[in-house]
Amino acid sequence: MTKHSSRHIRRAAVLGSGVMGSGIACHFANVGLEVLMLDILPRDMDDTETNPAVRNSVATQALQTAIKSKPAPLYDKDFAKRITVGNFTDDMDKLADYDWIIEVVVERLDIKQKVLGQVDKVRKPGSLVTTNTSGIPIRMIQEGMSEDFRQHFCGTHFFNPARYLRLFEIIPGPDTKQEVLDFFMHYGDLYLGKTTVMAKDTPAFIGNRIGVYSLSKSYALTDELGLRIETVDKLTGPALGRPKTGTFRLGDLVGHDTGAHVMTGIRENAPDDEAAAVLEIPQYYQFLIDNNFLGNKTGQGFYKKVLDEEGNRQILGLNLKTLEYEAPAREDLPSLKTAKQIDDLPRRVKALFSAEDQGGTFVRRMLAGLFAYSANRIPEISDNLYSIDDAMRAGYAWKLGPFQYWDAVGLQAGIDAAEADGATIPAWVKEMQAAGHDSFYKREGGQLKYYDLQSKSYRVKPGTEAFIILDNLRDQKPVYQNSEVTLHDIGDGVACLEFTSAYNSIGEGVLRGYQEAITKLEEEGWRGMVLGNNADNFSVGANLMMIAQLAYQQEFEELNMAVNLFQQSVMRLRYSAIPVVAATQGYVFGGGCESVMHCDGAAVAAESYIGLVEAGIGVIPAGAGTKEFALRTSDSFFEGDVMIPTLIERFKTIAMASVSTSAYEAYHHGYLIKGRDKVVVNKDRNLTEAKRMVLDLADDGYTMPQQREDITVLGRGGLAALYAAANELRRGQYASEHDIKIAKKIAWVLCGGDLTGTQQVSEQYLLDIEREAFLSLCGEQKTLERIQHMLQTNKPLRN
Repeated sequence: MTKHSSRHIRRAAVLGSGVMGSGIACHFANVGLEVLMLDILPRDMDDTETNPAVRNSVATQALQTAIKSKPAPLYDKDFAKRITVGNFTDDMDKLADYDWIIEVVVERLDIKQKVLGQVDKVRKPGSLVTTNTSGIPIRMIQEGMSEDFRQHFCGTHFFNPARYLRLFEIIPGPDTKQEVLDFFMHYGDLYLGKTTVMAKDTPAFIGNRIGVYSLSKSYALTDELGLRIETVDKLTGPALGRPKTGTFRLGDLVGHDTGAHVMTGIRENAPDDEAAAVLEIPQYYQFLIDNNFLGNKTGQGFYKKVLDEEGNRQILGLNLKTLEYEAPAREDLPSLKTAKQIDDLPRRVKALFSAEDQGGTFVRRMLAGLFAYSANRIPEISDNLYSIDDAMRAGYAWKLGPFQYWDAVGLQAGIDAAEADGATIPAWVKEMQAAGHDSFYKREGGQLKYYDLQSKSYRVKPGTEAFIILDNLRDQKPVYQNSEVTLHDIGDGVACLEFTSAYNSIGEGVLRGYQEAITKLEEEGWRGMVLGNNADNFSVGANLMMIAQLAYQQEFEELNMAVNLFQQSVMRLRYSAIPVVAATQGYVFGGGCESVMHCDGAAVAAESYIGLVEAGIGVIPAGAGTKEFALRTSDSFFEGDVMIPTLIERFKTIAMASVSTSAYEAYHHGYLIKGRDKVVVNKDRNLTEAKRMVLDLADDGYTMPQQREDITVLGRGGLAALYAAANELRRGQYASEHDIKIAKKIAWVLCGGDLTGTQQVSEQYLLDIEREAFLSLCGEQKTLERIQHMLQTNKPLRN
């Protein structure tokens, strides 16, 4: 039994209801906790006011603002019911009933100590108390508190927005019990869905220490090399496996007052930091602060939105030399052109790093500085290198951490570039190289291992033994493979079918893969199959180019065969002699959604965005998706049910191409079924959970389902109701004329066509009319326009 196994968090209190506090409260509600959120009394309140609604209005207003914000902090708006609000004056005594109390008040030591001093007086012994400070030393915050408080106190630093950014830094205080730290590392991973990282009580901890250095180095190099900020944002965005914000847009997003505060804090509180000069605030940065050009929060920063003479919106960028805003200019850097041609990220990074133009010089010097700075922070901010990589991937959404970037360019190349730029490489890196090791990570025995400074050997990262990471299985011979799928042995008689097509789109190779993989596993006596991958997105849906070519040429016979293959392949997922369970994350669109709906169950990452989006390209879901909605609608009917309202609700979901913004919302849309499909908060665990579900089904004596012949459809009565609902959408200007044509085709399939009344039909009957409806829409000019627009712009056209 582990040290944390006997502790349970059922109720959590959040002290402070600002953007961060309300975001944390919402995420606690997301994972099922009963939450109390407190804040100050209204500043302008009459001293005699006794109405709780008035006294709690600061926290109430903050919660209401959070619930309405985008992106949504809650998986499901109903989860807001789990949050109760109050105030510091009336409700501190209630904290005695809470298992975890987290302080998220303003970043001032005196205020934090005052609030936590009150907590110390009322909390129950053994309850957990943490601070979400982003930089104030934990040892200073805990001064003057009782022994039991200090033993159960530490830093738990969330990144904003708390639901979406996965980094969760645990920062021990001088007296924190080890069992408390172990508990938070476990709880953050398993229950909060976070990448948990043990940091040290040093300025800005791990994520912001490295992140702010990286931003500062980029700022300095941009100025020195005379590059435009737009160019640098391209170099430091997706080209390097980082968010589209790049460097300067990220600065605008964070806020330059906040950035300056962190830079100053590191300089003042880390006097031995060898890169202190890089963290000096540049003149142009001070110009922004002095003029209150703080970024997005004030409407301008490095970038400024304006309207040109014709009234079109234009984004201007700051010229760092003249401090004037200018229209973007086209810069043809060969390095950026080369990067666009390379899909594999490590190879792309290496190509940029090696390029001889200004772009290559920038990337090389920026990464070289990052390599040296990160390596020199061990053991100052962390005892191991993987925590630094984890922090940057989870907190800053980088695809690779500093040491993974270094592995991509090569150990010696990184050392040479850093030393050429005047940086010092720490002794431990040179010792590692002298011992014959040429990388910080290596794959061995189906596991990814990191270089451990203490043992001077490679070790498996703690806590990852339970994760199924398909990249670690690349050196094993696949069970089956074609150009678009790979079937991996993931142990215990279970295989995992991974998409390897572009964007995990579903084309002929994937569909053949469904059929051939399942047949092979059945014949060889495997226990079951997981359908999943470790990519950002499960699947963007059907291969649109394949459909487009046939539709443009009006090759209806071939198109009919292609759609039939799609339908029968998806149906094979359900009608197999072994259990098949999907594991999803990110986009689960179109054919990906249809595939998941036909599995025996799904382990769905909470951040799964699921939807049948085919109406956006002018067709209906025809990979058995519309049929499946008819089946699920039929199964939801009960004796005495009116039926029409349920039918209309399901119809609108497909007709409006509704996409769930979380896995929980997908239950409401009908894409997931409670009791069959399970939400997994940490996406790193969804493959493991899917495998467990496969084994549970196999252990229960799994038998192949029988194809359905008993699907209740409403015929003409249902069609009349759905046509009326479609016309309401048209009158409300929610849909175009072509949207209505598509909607009526959807209605036709859901109701079983032109039947005289309610009756039962087979799945195959519905598949046939689903296919016919799809083909008829492929003959429409406006559908062809939608398909072409999507291929060219990656955006839907509402014509």
